[in-house]
Amino acid sequence: MNKQTETILNYHNRTKHHLERYAKGPETIDWEDQPDPFRRFSGCEIITLPEPGAELEPLFAGLDNPETIPALPLTLTYIGLLLELAFGLSAWKQYGPSRWALRCNPSSGNLHPTEAYLISVGNDYTGARQVSGIHTLPIKPGVYHYVSHDHSLEQRCRFAGDLPDSGILIGLSSIHWREAWKYGERAFRYCQHDIGHGLGALCEMGSGL
Repeated sequence: MNKQTETILNYHNRTKHHLERYAKGPETIDWEDQPDPFRRFSGCEIITLPEPGAELEPLFAGLDNPETIPALPLTLTYIGLLLELAFGLSAWKQYGPSRWALRCNPSSGNLHPTEAYLISVGNDYTGARQVSGIHTLPIKPGVYHYVSHDHSLEQRCRFAGDLPDSGILIGLSSIHWREAWKYGERAFRYCQHDIGHGLGALCEMGSGL
């Protein structure tokens, strides 16, 4: 067994629950040190996404047969709708002075460590982004962070030149501290679990678009 495999197995065995006991976690929770559930980057150009509405025609039952759903144009409206339905906010709740958000995909402890990034690539930007000759996405090639709280995009970088391909990519990353604050070293497990939720939501919403 190599060192890397041994490290992985040791972590797995050390952090799993047992029938007779739970895995070790933080003895107390410091509520004053609770992580901010929303990531923001200062100094970024902000692109406000169109407010989601009733743009989707497919019924929920149609998601079982995505091949029957016609593809929609790759516009900022539908990109915003994809991000909203996969990673956006579904409701706000309040109890006493505490107020918190619920999101469209489930998360362990409602901590939501997963962050979504839109990567716009291509070689035909002229004010309205031409993708595959028929779709338009009016944002410049680069990397954009999705801010679920405000339903907007923060431009993290611009690509210096055109890329050989065109279209968009969605990247997901995890903020482990959001989970470690409550779950200790089991946080890595929950982050992987939540990434799975995010991918599942993204695939389902992509089927409807």
